Amino acid sequence: MSGGEAQVASKVNAAKWSRPADLRAQLHKLWDRGALLSSLVTGEALFPRRLTLRGPTSAEVAERFDEVRAWIGELRSMPYCRVEMREFRHRLFGANSIPAEAWIDSFEAAIALTAKRKEASRFAALLETTRQRQPRLLDWLATHPLRALALADEWERLLEVVAWLQVHPRPGVYLRQVDIPGVHSKFIEAHRGLLIELLDGALPPEAIDFSAAGVSRFAARYGFRDKPLRIRFRLLDSGTVHALPGQDITLDAESFARLDPAVTRVFITENEVNFLAFPPFRDALVIFGAGYGFEMLRPAAWLSRCRIHYWGDIDTHGFAILDQLRSQLGQVESFLMDRSTLMACKAQWGEEEKQTLRDLPGLNAEESALYDDLRDNRIRKQLRLEQERVGYGWVESALSRLARPKM
Repeated sequence: MSGGEAQVASKVNAAKWSRPADLRAQLHKLWDRGALLSSLVTGEALFPRRLTLRGPTSAEVAERFDEVRAWIGELRSMPYCRVEMREFRHRLFGANSIPAEAWIDSFEAAIALTAKRKEASRFAALLETTRQRQPRLLDWLATHPLRALALADEWERLLEVVAWLQVHPRPGVYLRQVDIPGVHSKFIEAHRGLLIELLDGALPPEAIDFSAAGVSRFAARYGFRDKPLRIRFRLLDSGTVHALPGQDITLDAESFARLDPAVTRVFITENEVNFLAFPPFRDALVIFGAGYGFEMLRPAAWLSRCRIHYWGDIDTHGFAILDQLRSQLGQVESFLMDRSTLMACKAQWGEEEKQTLRDLPGLNAEESALYDDLRDNRIRKQLRLEQERVGYGWVESALSRLARPKM
């Protein structure tokens, strides 16, 4: 290696020596992981803590003494950091000391070096409040200290909600009826995701319906009353006496379950115009669908004796909805979601913006084959046939074939 190359290599190595900013960065990583604040909750001893310290080689000490001396001065002047030295001898300057280890001796020193004193003080107050009022949540606090810190302004109100439900388990009222000073229903609704985590840790198991999962099922999970699910339908048979044929009716799910109309077929369609214009059909009704949500139909036991036909878009999401509906009602048949309908309406093809690609075990062999062609773009890229683009005459013909008695 030439002299110039050696000098360049030496400068590169010098750039790798640990500077005060590098040592502080190691503490910032502890902060960003939540480890510093978590230790306040758990009592874990993080300090004294030895930091990673990269220094000059023996050759660099001998060859770049002035730079090494400046580097030593930087480290030794670094506040809140204990630098342990080791002795080395220089051929010209004799015995000298060089940093060998860098230590942070306390939590307070680490917080000072990360400039997080204000945040740490705020978390300590939040921790004390939690320890006094909701000690069951200390485990959550230890696992999610930075999330708690970000919610410091709302934390006491969140604890109030937890305390209220501990006193009123499965209250059977609407969120609007929860009477906590400074807490309104919009606050609870806005923090449902977080409250699920807190309440699951603070309430006894008998106060929680673990089958009601997700933010949308918050009310059911903790025993609040919820807005009733509503089902919109039309009776398609003029001979039905329950209501006027063709009348657009909306009932809550409980009333729909008690209805038990004299029908043998039920059609479900996702498009409102299709729902309103659905042709008459003997002993049948049509339901205006709800996308991916069909739990509301489950209580209607009378549906089990009906043939149920689902009419959705011929695209990947249409088949995904069919698959989900079958998980609720196993006897569901698809209607106008076949290859012949797709090919007959080629002039009406459109494009599905974002396809679903997951496997759909609830489809039959014919439906699966068409679904695979769609998600794999074998017919045309992102192909979609919306249900309302199927000609009305084609719909009537398909219904007439359903109405014919089997030979």
